[in-house]
Amino acid sequence: MAILTATKKDLLKRLSTSKGIISALAIDQRGSLKKMLESAGKSDVDAALTEFKVHISKELTPFASSILLDPEYGWDGAAVRDDNAGLLVAYEETGYDATEPGRLPDLLPNWSARRLKEKGADAVKFLLYYDIDESEEINDQKHAFVERIGTECVAEDMPFFLEIVTYDADNEDVKSEAYAKVKPHKVIEAMKVFSDERFHVDVLKVEVPVNMAFVEGYTNGPVVYTKDEASKYFKLQSEVSNIPFIFLSAGVSAELFQQTLLFAKDAGSTFNGVLCGRATWKDSVAIFSEQGEEKAVEWLQTQGRKNIEELNTVLERTATPWF
Repeated sequence: MAILTATKKDLLKRLSTSKGIISALAIDQRGSLKKMLESAGKSDVDAALTEFKVHISKELTPFASSILLDPEYGWDGAAVRDDNAGLLVAYEETGYDATEPGRLPDLLPNWSARRLKEKGADAVKFLLYYDIDESEEINDQKHAFVERIGTECVAEDMPFFLEIVTYDADNEDVKSEAYAKVKPHKVIEAMKVFSDERFHVDVLKVEVPVNMAFVEGYTNGPVVYTKDEASKYFKLQSEVSNIPFIFLSAGVSAELFQQTLLFAKDAGSTFNGVLCGRATWKDSVAIFSEQGEEKAVEWLQTQGRKNIEELNTVLERTATPWF
């Protein structure tokens, strides 16, 4: 585990509620959000992307402990966030090169931890695609990459959030039944790796260890895990790392994400909050594109706010303070 200096602790408190729960809103999507806007009919996608992030930040940060934005389209959104909301900023290039094996990471070329800090970031977030079972040659490159970022964050005395998105190099369909069977192994073993102090990670942003769509009682289709088996995976996930960890929503519905957090709590998970994006605001994308900003703002002020306030209520019952 990275050493939490006094400055890092203060910055983590800025990103958390007064009770030490990270209730963060994610809107650092670029490639995937561009596709959503394009499919909904937006022509000037870059301008729309910036504008959409402004609306999300302005309307929803009064109800979040912090917001995650990107330095390509997010600074206008950062400027209008609520005064009490902390700021995480993404450091990675969006997506990965699908023509090369390994989903190797890359950094935004004109940014550094120092520059993000100078622009007002309270923490750096980096997204890493990781398959524990991929070749040692590929994973060693990823380990070195994360070490560099961790060292940068140590030098700047700012928290390092590592987001791990797992996959199977031999199975592209992460929503499949086959992947559901190996997901607990992929998620939990990745957490073990990056909890090593050499990486200087302060907070892990991770997937839940199972696909809830295959859990007994949560599916109308095939069952991969009984409720007891799923519970054991959630409990084990909490025990493999001494680093604070938060859950990402992975684009599931707001309702299913809330149900998942309640399940995690009942299973004995000691997760420390969430960094939740699409589960909160996804349905506003089409409204913004097809009906305009006024209707989108109206949706954010009603349903969007409802989504995040309901999530906060669930977090109060389920999450453990990181300190």
